[in-house]
Amino acid sequence: MKDYTTISRVYFIGIGGIGMSALARYYLSQKVSVSGYDKTPTPLSRQMESEGIIIHYEDDVELLDKKADLVVYTPAIPSGHKEFNYYKENNYEIAKRSDVLQQITKSSFNICIAGTHGKTTISTMVAHILRHSGFGCNAFLGGISVNYNTNFWSSDNNVAVVEADEYDRSFLKLSPDIALISAMDADHLDIYGTKENMQNAFVEFANQLKAKGLLLTKYGLREKKFSADNHIQYSIQNTAADAWASSITMHNGGYEFDVMTKSWMLDNVKLNMGGMHNVENVIAAIVIAHSLKIDPVKIKNAVETFRGVKRRFEYIISPSEAEKEKYNVVFVDDYAHHPEELNALIRGAKSLFSKRKCTIIFQPHLFSRTRDLAKEFAESLDMADEILILPIYPARELPIEGVSSQMILEEMKNKNADVISREELLKYLQGNYLQSIKESTSGQLLITAGAGNIDQLIEPIKKILLNNI
Repeated sequence: MKDYTTISRVYFIGIGGIGMSALARYYLSQKVSVSGYDKTPTPLSRQMESEGIIIHYEDDVELLDKKADLVVYTPAIPSGHKEFNYYKENNYEIAKRSDVLQQITKSSFNICIAGTHGKTTISTMVAHILRHSGFGCNAFLGGISVNYNTNFWSSDNNVAVVEADEYDRSFLKLSPDIALISAMDADHLDIYGTKENMQNAFVEFANQLKAKGLLLTKYGLREKKFSADNHIQYSIQNTAADAWASSITMHNGGYEFDVMTKSWMLDNVKLNMGGMHNVENVIAAIVIAHSLKIDPVKIKNAVETFRGVKRRFEYIISPSEAEKEKYNVVFVDDYAHHPEELNALIRGAKSLFSKRKCTIIFQPHLFSRTRDLAKEFAESLDMADEILILPIYPARELPIEGVSSQMILEEMKNKNADVISREELLKYLQGNYLQSIKESTSGQLLITAGAGNIDQLIEPIKKILLNNI
């Protein structure tokens, strides 16, 4: 196997993926020539182009890098991909993203954050605290940090914060010094087959922990037994855990609270982002920072300056902006694409904005996930006051007969719900929804959610809201 840390040219197939782009930026920071292919241009790929990475958007062997020392590909690439097959047939060094990440982090102190949801926010919180406090780290994130507008940064300190992805069992190639598991809800059953198989993989991930390493798990993950000697369980408010929050108060779309443990506490922590689940997420990040002996004042300062992750309870129109500009609507966007994530998103949003009518626009992600979890999606979405469901975003899948967004709608008890096309949605927002905002006495809360291309609707929706209110 080639040494992936000493190459001069690297080519990425699927370079626009969030995990792939972090690796591409790593190599760019190492003065390596970086280029790649992706299916369609996105704001992320355009930004990488402006940073000096050459990207094209046609599957064309005439456009690829024939001098590449290494070709990195995503498992989502279809088997008939021309560029991938060219590299394979001509015996280039080809590796999955997980193999490259494994080699890059082989000799570093690794903080690996796993979980079927929460991992992007927690890993970004940890990386931000380490960077802001001056501790330093190399960050490989699964989302774009709002503070730094990137999903990768480097440091002289040989510490890596890595989002440990369970898809395709990628996280089993990592070697954590600190490992965290935030959730093990059923997901990626196209890979694992059963929930039990998936949970076994998380236990296997925890068993990758280096000697004397630290394992953190969300309190209540008791379906499986973890064997780590140094094991801390965290919770939002359950005092039976090893770390929890107390005296939580809500203020202007964020929270103030104390972090309590059996042996230490951190009082008056201020988190300026929404969602009660994010209080729980930052407790885990604070425990990790404390284990690294970072000064408590620096930890609190870092948390207070944390601006979140793009598409993780991201305020598109914030409460303060709505109040200042006399808008009658708060607009939140979130990546939630699993029923448990939707549950946390809607519950957290409604607790923060209990007087506002909550409308959610949801785009299901994957036919298989919709088929397997339609009932659970319906139960979570039922909590909103109005639900608009877009067609399924297929991602890497082909359509499955009989599976559509209608499956979710048919399971719902809340009758103020509908399946709607993108065109119909924008027409509705420009018409009846805008009128309802103007007539509302207590204000509106609009949420967009999903992991597909719903993010392309954010700016058009924001423009409708701001130009017409």
